[in-house]
Amino acid sequence: MNASRSNRRPGWGWTVLSTIIVIGYLFPVYWMAATSLKTNAAVYASPPQIVPWPPIFKAYVDAVINNPLALRSILNSAIVGTGTMLLTLVLASPAAYALARLNLRGATLFMLLLLITQLLPAIIIATPLFVLFSRIELVNSYPALILADTTFTLPFAVIVLRPFFLTVPTELEAAAKIDGCNQFSAFWRVILPLVQPGLITVAVFAFLMGWGEFLFAITLTTNETIQPATAALNKFIGQYGTQWNNLMALSTTVALPIIIVFASLQRYIVGGLTAGSVKQ
Repeated sequence: MNASRSNRRPGWGWTVLSTIIVIGYLFPVYWMAATSLKTNAAVYASPPQIVPWPPIFKAYVDAVINNPLALRSILNSAIVGTGTMLLTLVLASPAAYALARLNLRGATLFMLLLLITQLLPAIIIATPLFVLFSRIELVNSYPALILADTTFTLPFAVIVLRPFFLTVPTELEAAAKIDGCNQFSAFWRVILPLVQPGLITVAVFAFLMGWGEFLFAITLTTNETIQPATAALNKFIGQYGTQWNNLMALSTTVALPIIIVFASLQRYIVGGLTAGSVKQ
């Protein structure tokens, strides 16, 4: 009996520790949503109002519903996120397949370069991209934001997808070619359906990175009709004060799609990140 109790105690300890860590991480999210439901007086109340009661939705009406630029910026974020996701999948899938299947010279060096690019801060790339896009007249356009975001999502996508292609037996491709498929049709009809978990993982992360990117949004766009929601959030921070409840109302609205995507596709995301690591 004593042995069974001693075996349970470490489990309870880890549960309590995990709960504290989760609460610590989620509290800023709760505070963001709670602040969006407060009046200006309640935002600066002392002691702070932990639970907004009664909840006031005026900030959502002013900052989101009755704000055409905010609604337009959310649509812009959806366009940029979707474009980044599609371009990342189109480029990363054949690149990861080639690194997994073809005996390419310098493949190891190429993978190392992809890892290095993941460590580069975005500010290093933002200025050269601005100069380049200015010369080809792409500034203040959706393609500029999509291409810029893809520079960061593409290395991650190739690194994640390559192990998935390595786990697919080469005999399946040989059988497909015997049935009349060429290299591309075998890749499209046989290989891609088998790496679907990896494709979903890459698609989700690429979309969310395009949805929530901020530096490229303020560097490559000055037109308010093109700027995504992350740039629109910056407009609530003024020189003489910040409209915290309005800012948090739009922030909560922008964060909702991220929460919904992760909650609905959590099984695919976690499975995709772990399943592809079986074979390197």
